[in-house]
Amino acid sequence: MTGRWALAPLDDGGALLAPLAADGSAAGPVVREPDLVASVRARPGVARWVWRSTPEVYPRLLAAGVPVERCYDVEAAEQLLLGHEGRLGEPRSAAAAWARLRKVPVPPDPPPRSAEPGSQSSLFEPRAGSDVPFEGLLAVYAEQQRRHGLAEHPGRMRLLTAAESAGMLVAADLHAAGLPWRADIHREVLRELLGERYAGGGEPRRLAELADEVSEAFGHRVRPDLPADVVRAFARAGVRVRSTRRWELEKVDHPAVEPLVQYKKLYRIWTANGWTWLQDWVREGRFRPEYQPGGTVSGRWTTNGGGALQIPRVLRRAVVADEGWRLVVADAAQMEPRVLAAISRDPDFMEVSGHRGDLYAALSDRAFAGDRAQAKLALLGAIYGQTSGDGLKNLAALRRRFPLAVSYVDEAARAGEEGRLVRTWLGRTSPRAAGAVEDDEAGIPQEEEAPQGSTPSSRARGRFTRNFVVQGSAADWALLMLAALRGATAGMRAELVFFQHDEVIVHCPREEADAVVEAVQSAADTAGTAAFGQTPVRFPFTTAVVERYSDAK
Repeated sequence: MTGRWALAPLDDGGALLAPLAADGSAAGPVVREPDLVASVRARPGVARWVWRSTPEVYPRLLAAGVPVERCYDVEAAEQLLLGHEGRLGEPRSAAAAWARLRKVPVPPDPPPRSAEPGSQSSLFEPRAGSDVPFEGLLAVYAEQQRRHGLAEHPGRMRLLTAAESAGMLVAADLHAAGLPWRADIHREVLRELLGERYAGGGEPRRLAELADEVSEAFGHRVRPDLPADVVRAFARAGVRVRSTRRWELEKVDHPAVEPLVQYKKLYRIWTANGWTWLQDWVREGRFRPEYQPGGTVSGRWTTNGGGALQIPRVLRRAVVADEGWRLVVADAAQMEPRVLAAISRDPDFMEVSGHRGDLYAALSDRAFAGDRAQAKLALLGAIYGQTSGDGLKNLAALRRRFPLAVSYVDEAARAGEEGRLVRTWLGRTSPRAAGAVEDDEAGIPQEEEAPQGSTPSSRARGRFTRNFVVQGSAADWALLMLAALRGATAGMRAELVFFQHDEVIVHCPREEADAVVEAVQSAADTAGTAAFGQTPVRFPFTTAVVERYSDAK
């Protein structure tokens, strides 16, 4: 390997390149090459490419079959460094960083670009207002290297920006490969659930029938797709509801509830993943969303259109491997509690988290007399901030047995309430103020009395930062896992095709499936050591080798 090289694409298809010294400055003359792809292909020994933005460069290389093992994304790093410095929200483009260096007016970041359904062309579009000269890119990169050294834990911060840059490569790989998707099966599912489509784009038959049932139950015409109309209808019937959320409706004794809940479920499928979605987003047997690494402040990913992170279970029947291929579906088992064990350095909790089996069962044997349900509620309560009712009793039991783990999230909550910066293990930093975290599926109550001396807003920040240190550290670990898995499968035909915070899917030839399963677990172990050092904590994956995504669970 020959170290790091900076690269900037040119409008004519060429590129500017320069080798870099350890401090980020140019270590040789700037070279102008007539062809960007050829310039990278001619330098296979470069250990890491440094460029402004991965979406600006890497898709072109990927389309030409030129692999890139590692990169450093200047704009992704700028976002993380600004956050660490308590400046989250300031413009994070390379042009903005260059302006700050020169102490001139800082341009705003360009507005977010909307994805183009079914197309890859948007990945290659230049972003207006983000131009920066090559010497500016080199100066920004060198200054970022200096700023890494000022971080609370410089080594961890360098690992974080490297991991975020690796995530940008993975995101482009995912888009290029695409998730295998059978349009004919999708249409079959829609017909089963929704019935026939009516001309003119109106609601399909089953929704129209359910809407009639709702109106009949109320005794007058009600639009179930309009929450305000439904709330008024319940009020007219003498029932007070604050919203039309499923969990609230299911507590109501009224004949309209059952068809209304069913309507809402099917309406969501029709509007989010119906025939229009299928036409817009699936091309040539693949669904190709644009993943956005670090799309949330905790580091979890989002997608730019397509809703890839919210695929309804019923539509997973349409995700089918190619003939002769398989889907390796891997879920990280109880990832966030294990991350809490690693970052809190609680010796007893780390020992419990060193087992690859059911963490909640192991925890219940230590502190809850074998009651797994109570152990799970206690641990989720510590992470998400349940501090009243049974949650308070469970938390007390957890604190007695694992004091360092509970103290870790308690301190994060106090820091948030006091407006201090809160960081993940690697250094991703929360905003100074944020909304409360909700986790309805975990069964954690979201309404509780504010602690003495606090305000609702400070309580909300505390609840957010309590979870942030765990969820964000888990997101950082996931980046390292993806980078390791990408490297482990580089010599195979296998391709990463899907990722959300605790699940990854690899599409591979049948004969590679066993090797991919091993690679997934090896990547998890590698990521655990890279992120948290040598600890007893293990990060097991449950894996399924299937032909259809729906067969994995």
